[in-house]
Amino acid sequence: MKRGAMRLMLALLFSSVFALGFAHADDKPELELKFPGEAPAHRVVYQFNKADPAYQEHILFSVGAMVRKYGDNIKIVVVAIGPGIHTLAKKPKRPVSEEIKQRIRSLNEYGVEFHACGNTMKSQGWKDDDMLPLAKVVEVGASDLMELQEQGYSYISW
Repeated sequence: MKRGAMRLMLALLFSSVFALGFAHADDKPELELKFPGEAPAHRVVYQFNKADPAYQEHILFSVGAMVRKYGDNIKIVVVAIGPGIHTLAKKPKRPVSEEIKQRIRSLNEYGVEFHACGNTMKSQGWKDDDMLPLAKVVEVGASDLMELQEQGYSYISW
């Protein structure tokens, strides 16, 4: 009941701001209102499974676009498996550009979770402490993708 009343009050406030001319009639708020502690309306999981820098840039650009569009009303998880795991390693065995590393750190600061496949880590001889502190190690990346979809996450793969 309280939440509905609060939404009504906020809606009235925004409509009065527009009516008083503080904003143009064509202006539309980009972000949906969300109360602290309220679950986001949108959930998406990306598969990050290639070593190709162009592929990695495209995925991270898409993730950033989703953050810009939905703000804190979206939960995003990027699951790194196979060759994509190197982006989350402290000492990757494949080249990872500084730009990719910075984008991952920046997106993580905006709430994007990065999951590292434990199965792939084993194949590289890596332990949990070989990964960046922001990486959440999951036992099997493929099962993480499946379980997140079962929890209602939309699946994005390139």
